[in-house]
Amino acid sequence: MNYMKVAYFLGGLNRGGFENLVCDICRRYGQTSYDFVCVYRHEGNMSETFKNTRAPMIHVAKNGGMLRYLLDIRRALRREHVTIVHSQTPQNTLLLSVALLGTGIQVMTTFHGYNFSKAPWWQRMIVYNTSEKIICVSEHQKSEYEQRWRLPNENKLEVVYNGIDFDKIDLAKPSSEFAEEPRKKRLAMVGNFVSGRSQNIIAKSVQVLKARGITDVDFYFIGKRIEVESELYDNCLKYCEENGLKNVHFLGSRGDVPEILKAIDGFVYSTVNDTFGIAVIEAIAAGLPVVVNDWPVMMEVCGVENAGIRYFQTGNVTDAADKIALLLSNLKDSKNAAKKNAELVHKRYSIEQHINQLNKIYQSL
Repeated sequence: MNYMKVAYFLGGLNRGGFENLVCDICRRYGQTSYDFVCVYRHEGNMSETFKNTRAPMIHVAKNGGMLRYLLDIRRALRREHVTIVHSQTPQNTLLLSVALLGTGIQVMTTFHGYNFSKAPWWQRMIVYNTSEKIICVSEHQKSEYEQRWRLPNENKLEVVYNGIDFDKIDLAKPSSEFAEEPRKKRLAMVGNFVSGRSQNIIAKSVQVLKARGITDVDFYFIGKRIEVESELYDNCLKYCEENGLKNVHFLGSRGDVPEILKAIDGFVYSTVNDTFGIAVIEAIAAGLPVVVNDWPVMMEVCGVENAGIRYFQTGNVTDAADKIALLLSNLKDSKNAAKKNAELVHKRYSIEQHINQLNKIYQSL
C-alpha cells in the first residue's frame, strides 16, 4: 500500500479502556509512521482530553436518522482520504459495513471484550467478512473467539496487546489528597462496577482481614456506579456498611488515577471478564505490588508470580485475604519486587510497541 491513512472510529468520547487506548495513540500524533484521524459520534467526559492531543478530531453526529448518519460517515471518510478504518467495537463495524459499501476503504476491528461471541450468527458473519483483520488483545481472548465461533484457520485473528502511555504514570506526582501522616497502609482497586468485575470479593476479603485483627489498612474502590447494573455498586456499599468496614472508601470515577497510584502501597483486582487488564498493568507500571485473581488473562499479561505479583484463586475470598495479608506483612519485599515488574511491563506494553505492531498489520492489508 503506497498511501495509507487510518481513521480510528469511536462511538463516544467517554472514559473507558479502549477510549484511553485510542487517546494515548492520539497523543503520539505526528510521531507515527502513518497518518491518522479520530472519528467519533458524540461528546463525552473525555472530549477535552482528546481535543488536547494533536490528532485531528472529526465529529460525525447521529442526527436525522440512521441513513443520514451512515451517509455522513461515508462522506467524512472519503473527504479525509481514509484508506483504513480501525473500529474499536464489532457493533461499529456493523455500521461501517453498510456505510463503506463500494468505497474500497478497508476495515479492521479490535475486540476488547467477549460479548460479541454470543451475537446472532448473521452479525458475526458480517463483522468477520467485513474486517480485513480482527485484533484480539490477548491470546486467551483470541482462543475464546476461535473456539466459540469455530473459525476457519485463515489467519484473520491477530493478537496485539494493548499499549499504555506510561508517561502519565511516570510523571505523575502523589495525590495531595493522601498526603496526611501518620497513616495506614493503602490499597485500591480501579474499575467501574460492572458484570464480570468482582469488587464484592475484595470487600469480603477486607472483612476476613478485619476478623483476623488486620485493620491497619485503608481500601479504596475507584470506579463509577453504572445505572443499568446499579445493584453491583449498591450491594457492595451495603455490605461494607452492614459489616462496619469504615476503612473501605468508594471514590467513584476519577480522572487522577495515576496520582492516586503514586500515593498508595498496593493494588488489588478481581475479574472474570477482562480481556487485558489495563488497570492492573498501570498499577504494576507505577511500581505497586499487586494481588489479582488467577483469571487466565491476568496470568498471561502480568506474568510469573513473585513477591510483587500474587494470584488468588478466582472467587475464593479466604485466599484473596491470605494474599493481601502477605502483601501487607511483607510490604518492603513486595515493593522491591514490584520495581522489577514495573521495568518489564514498561518494555512489553508501551504505547510505542502497540503502535508499531498496528503499523505492521496496516501495511499488510
